Amino acid sequence: QIQLVESGGGLVQPGGSQRLSCVASGDIRSINAIKSVGWYRQGSGKEREWVASRATSGSIKYADFVQGRFTISRDRNFRDSTKITIYLQMNTVKPEDTAVYYCNARTVYETDHWGQGTQVTVAS
Repeated sequence: QIQLVESGGGLVQPGGSQRLSCVASGDIRSINAIKSVGWYRQGSGKEREWVASRATSGSIKYADFVQGRFTISRDRNFRDSTKITIYLQMNTVKPEDTAVYYCNARTVYETDHWGQGTQVTVAS
């Protein structure tokens, strides 16, 4: 089983920056089974949409609306191999980026694991 816990949300001004973090933890077998991690978001009254993903191979993809403003990255905790931290660096944010941001981990068994979400509000 994999647990995901996001943090870093909050209020940010338009044009500002925010970094979201997500800690994925579990037994070593489950963590090693992760084939990709990603971020999704869901605005009020909207469906959840994909933002960015990073495969274990290193391949990174972004949704078109990111337009070079966001960067996804991940760190494996060398002191604790049962944890991975996934980041989403958000720059030049816009009001339309306001949403609950969810961290996702997909395994080689095609199972999806989700965090509880963290709210990002872009407003002046």
